[in-house]
Amino acid sequence: MASMDERSDSTVLNGQYKVRGGKLVSVDVTVAEGRIATAHVFGDFFLEPDDALEDLNAALEGMPTEATAAELRAALTARLDARPDPVQMIGFDVEAVAIAVRRALGHATSWDDLTFEVIAPVVLPPVMHVALDEVLPLEVLAGRRGPHFRIWDWDSALVVIGSYQSLRNEIDAEGAAKHDIGVVRRITGGGAMFMEQGNCITYSLVVPTSLVEGLSFEQAYAYLDDWVMGALAEIGVKAHYVPLNDIASEQGKIGGAAPAPIRRRCAAAPRDDELRHRCREDGRCAADRSREALRQGHSQREQARGSHPLADGSRP
Repeated sequence: MASMDERSDSTVLNGQYKVRGGKLVSVDVTVAEGRIATAHVFGDFFLEPDDALEDLNAALEGMPTEATAAELRAALTARLDARPDPVQMIGFDVEAVAIAVRRALGHATSWDDLTFEVIAPVVLPPVMHVALDEVLPLEVLAGRRGPHFRIWDWDSALVVIGSYQSLRNEIDAEGAAKHDIGVVRRITGGGAMFMEQGNCITYSLVVPTSLVEGLSFEQAYAYLDDWVMGALAEIGVKAHYVPLNDIASEQGKIGGAAPAPIRRRCAAAPRDDELRHRCREDGRCAADRSREALRQGHSQREQARGSHPLADGSRP
């Protein structure tokens, strides 16, 4: 967001960041010769003592416009630490200020900056959906697609294991074959999940990494899942986020997420990196079939007998 500074001819750039469970932080900045000329931090947060706000503004002024979120955080922290008295930032922190500044300067984006394509569910073999999770983000990187939200639908049962899991540790091959359950490895980490047609909702969200600029990987999980809690609340489901990557209700876990940054593969694609975020909301799966296909429930017994293949947990 940009406006004209009433005190000068400089364009005022505005960025905002809402702290999860906290307050809204806004920053107005003007730029001159590649540096922040003026900065004004404001919002509905609390700050003690009051004059520490002047230190936040002063710490930002003179910083390069290309400064990273980490560099901005360091400058803000150093300025506050230099004060003779301690500063209490209530409902926000220097990280939130840094992200708001990066958004003002156009290096970070918010949900409102993005236009999403919604890809409606199409029935495909589940292995094809897993493959699309790698293909489509690369299309976004190449500039052939924009950010999108894709809903899965499939025609057969499948166990999807995490990128770093051991196939032999997680899957009972005989049990999976008995029930004609396929197995595939996804590009994201996390644990194995049993999927049946009609019994769970799975979606993939592909966004530029600028949307989670300045957030840690753990914080990005929560940020990308916040809207899900809001949507569930609208249909009467009281859901909450459970670190590291789960969504739960009063009855227990109902979903899990697994993001993966997709890095640019060639210099010819001058775009930001992309972040693929996949989430599954669980319904009822056939418990007996899942128990026979997955080693959960009997892996400990096999390990105790020493007969479990790759009992050391190594990845084949």
